[in-house]
Amino acid sequence: QLQASGGGLVQAGDSLRLSCAASGRIFSSATMGWFRQVRGKEREFVATIRWGTGRTYYADSVKGRFTISRDTAKNTVDLQMNTVKPEDTAVYYCSRSRSGALYSPTSFDDWGQGTLVTVSS
Repeated sequence: QLQASGGGLVQAGDSLRLSCAASGRIFSSATMGWFRQVRGKEREFVATIRWGTGRTYYADSVKGRFTISRDTAKNTVDLQMNTVKPEDTAVYYCSRSRSGALYSPTSFDDWGQGTLVTVSS
């Protein structure tokens, strides 16, 4: 089970931190990720992190602005969002891939309930 939190309404240029708490053991071969979805559009990759190594991967649209991190002791994964833009407005989902997938939402097994981020201009 994944529980996401931290969404809200912010202004362009502000920062926001999302957090996701995972229940149960996370194996080192797994990846944790953040995806986002705008109504009427497909869910898209934002960032992922390999649980075992901590290596990170980012969508081009957020590279340099967002940072994904993990705390293996607390079983949490965070997304630090800096210099947010109106186009970052979406529902953000935390996810887990047991097989170590990186980019495709269809390869992720577990999903949190989503947290809404709204960026005003």
